[in-house]
Amino acid sequence: MRVTLFCDGGSRGNPGVAGSGAVLYDASGKTLAEIAYVVGKKASNNVAEYHGLLRGLEAAAELGATAVDVSMDSKLVVEQMSGRWKIKHPDMKELAVKARKLAAGFDEVTYTWVPRAKNKKADELSNVAMDAAAKDGTPRILGAPAAPAAPAAPAAPAAPAAPAVSHQTATPAHWAGTDQPRTRFILLRHGQTQHSAEQRFSGTSDPALTDTGREQARRAAEALRALGRIDAIVASPQTRAQETARAAADALELEVITEEGLREIAFGEFEGLTRDEIVAKDKDAFDQWQASPNNAPPGGESLTALHRRVSRTRLKLQERHSGQTVLVVTHMTPIKSVIRQALGANADMFKHLFLDLASISVVDFYGDYGVVRCVNDVAHHR
Repeated sequence: MRVTLFCDGGSRGNPGVAGSGAVLYDASGKTLAEIAYVVGKKASNNVAEYHGLLRGLEAAAELGATAVDVSMDSKLVVEQMSGRWKIKHPDMKELAVKARKLAAGFDEVTYTWVPRAKNKKADELSNVAMDAAAKDGTPRILGAPAAPAAPAAPAAPAAPAAPAVSHQTATPAHWAGTDQPRTRFILLRHGQTQHSAEQRFSGTSDPALTDTGREQARRAAEALRALGRIDAIVASPQTRAQETARAAADALELEVITEEGLREIAFGEFEGLTRDEIVAKDKDAFDQWQASPNNAPPGGESLTALHRRVSRTRLKLQERHSGQTVLVVTHMTPIKSVIRQALGANADMFKHLFLDLASISVVDFYGDYGVVRCVNDVAHHR
């Protein structure tokens, strides 16, 4: 018998209270089993995702399945179980060994990545498990609730329950009237380099992080762990962004995907110079560059050209990671461009937004509809 397994896992905080969900279907689409599993009070997203896979494979074995087609929205688990990505974290190594032993009991097991929007039921079950974990973190499979006992005598009417208090009454998608999946971009600027410390224009040049920059990247990585689930990391190919991304990748147990379209703007003949040095060298060329976003510094790139480049890159990433949360590690100007796209603002916005080193901004896109959730968060450096 061939079955299809959709599974998921999550944590509130990373690590935090964690749960997983798994759903098994037969060839006709009939639901065979639903499993909500409490992982514990303190586990990572990825560990929870592995538990979703384990509980699903166990249930498939109990049903007598001979082949299992696994669908998950965790790129990490799919790639690791398929043997294409290495497993670094010791806890995940142990869970992967268990999953492979279970998989060996079937004639065939396949692994396929699907967008989160297509894994809703497993995600719902994992949230049920996380709710239970918040009350009692004992690892367990949640059973069906017992039927309430009949009251010995009629009870007085209960007072109406107080409404749940929440800082958010509806999603931006609700207010915008869209049913498109949310793709979230967490935008991380790289840490300090010698150029940034000296206030030099740094575009195509490739300085590495300073010791301060590496510490900034480490602090940002720890802050990102607490933001919850992140599905993928993409980064500019430049050294300062790659080093910052690797700090996050180590904390999140993810691989870094390099994206050429996330390069910093090219400053041409002004590359590596301070503002004062540029003005002393060629004030007319500097003033002309600053006069319009369509103008480029001599031998460089205009803001208009960069915005077109980054817009194409964002659309490509949104299509590739639809319904997911993506960490984008890049530079000042590309991050400004993504925020501008979400706001639907004109090019003047570039002049009125500043982003600190290793700062975090968050932007959501629902199809073409963008929402800015956070800009220039640097609380992790205080």
